Amino acid sequence: MIFNKFVEIGRVVYIARGKDEGKLAVIANVVDGTKLLVDGPSSGVPRSIKNYKEIQLTKFKVNIRVGQRTGGIKKAFDEAGINNKWSETTWAKKNQAKKIRATLNDFQRYKVQRLKKLRNSVIATELAKVRKASKKA
Repeated sequence: MIFNKFVEIGRVVYIARGKDEGKLAVIANVVDGTKLLVDGPSSGVPRSIKNYKEIQLTKFKVNIRVGQRTGGIKKAFDEAGINNKWSETTWAKKNQAKKIRATLNDFQRYKVQRLKKLRNSVIATELAKVRKASKKA
């Protein structure tokens, strides 16, 4: 498997743990083998040092210099339209769906269960029709 997402200056990262969980930031500098300096002025992440274990690399990259200041990072982040591109990814859509599902009450979960059951029964009947037709042919 060929890797195409590397820890590099300007790489946009998703913060998976900590107080800024669920936000995007940009790698401003590499501190050492286990830590990064990240900054996310457009998403509300203060300039701070994060451990590699707290972040996940995304496919997006912005063009910045090593140790770029917050204003420059914000400008590059906004010009690249990272927030719009991020919201279109399946990763972001799945995260949004998880948040919505976590806020459902019992009755809403029951309705979702019934709808899934109905959908699966319709799929099963259509599949049975297709199988029956293929056996005849």
